[in-house]
Parts: sequence; structure tokens; C-alpha cells
Amino acid sequence: MSSHHIVRDDQEPALIIANGAACNAELLGQLLEWSPLVIVLDAAMERVIKLDVKVDVLLGDFDRGFDPEHYQTAQYPIKIIHTPDQNKTDLEKAFDYLIERKIPAVNVVWATGRRADHTITNITNIIRYRDTLKIVILDDHSKVFLLPKIFKKWYTANTPISLIPVGNVTGIHSDNLFYPLKDDTLTIGVRTGSSNHVTADGIVTIEHQEGDLLMMECMD
Repeated sequence: MSSHHIVRDDQEPALIIANGAACNAELLGQLLEWSPLVIVLDAAMERVIKLDVKVDVLLGDFDRGFDPEHYQTAQYPIKIIHTPDQNKTDLEKAFDYLIERKIPAVNVVWATGRRADHTITNITNIIRYRDTLKIVILDDHSKVFLLPKIFKKWYTANTPISLIPVGNVTGIHSDNLFYPLKDDTLTIGVRTGSSNHVTADGIVTIEHQEGDLLMMECMD
């Protein structure tokens, strides 16, 4: 695994590699193939280098004696972004960098697993950045993204789907889910739409009126 950059513009989502549990090589390779820009957070850089991945941007606070200049030659022409602000995580700073570059969408891997606090923060940041950046978080078991008010997509039968509210979500309707929703309300900590699945091959429709609703396409 090494090259990416089949595309060299910003029409495809950028890719951020964080520092959680690694995903499988096939998933990472698919994302690299179509990513015009690959950003790696400093804590993950050594792990990424061992996979022979070409990195465009190395970003982080570079604490604990981290020496970013070490990668200038091996990853030339890598761009090194020092972000010392301790009020944000390195992943949040990477999102801010993409927004500054007016890149509208990003896929994120290695952002789940390991520490639960990091996983929860990374996933809920999808909501925080909903007005400025389309974020999709992927790992070996799920693909997580924010649903628009009306969502339609073709799925095969029995595809596991979970609907996770961030806060309170009202007026939810679904079509082609095994456990249907009809003007339902989901509330984090009270009732969620976890472990549903697609009834039959075809279009799944999910609508909601108010609130932030995350879709998790799951792979058991």
C-alpha cells in the first residue's frame, strides 16, 4: 500500500487518519485510492509510515518530543502544520484546516476503538461541524454520518442499520426498515434506533423533522 491521488482536485473527500484502532488494509486502500488529500495526525504518523502510505499533511501539537522534521525527506513534499491549541483535539484541528481550505467533505479512519472518550468525542463532532464539513467516520464495523432531513438510499436486504440521536430527534418516519418508525421520537439515553435492519432489497427512506440523527451502516 503506498500511492493515492488518482484524483488531484477537491472533488472527492479528503482522508484523515487519526490514532484510534486501525482499520483493515482493504478499507484503507480503497479510501486512499480516491482521496486527493491525506492528513495524518502526529500520534499516528509512525504507524502510517510502516504501511508505506504517502502523506500530504502531518498535523498536530507535536508534543512529547515529536520531531516532524524527521519526515520532510521521506515524505517530500509533505506539509507540516503545527497546531498547539490545547482547547481542541488534533482531529478537530484537522477539520478546521479542511474548512480553511474550503474542502467540503472528509472521510475519517482510525477514529474509533481504543479509548472510549476519544471515540465518543470523534463521533459527536460530526454534529459540531455539520454546517461546515460533511464528515464520515469509518472502521471495520461501521460507517457513521449525519442524516439530512430526508434520506434515501438503496440497500440490500438485512443490512444492519442503527439510528442514533444526538440529543432529541422528533418526527421520524422510515420506509423499508424491519422496525418501522412512524412519527417517532428518539432521545439519547432514553430510546435509540439501534440494531434495525433493511427489510428487502431496495430504497430505504428515513425522514425526521427536528434534531440531529446519525446513521450507522453496520457490518457484523
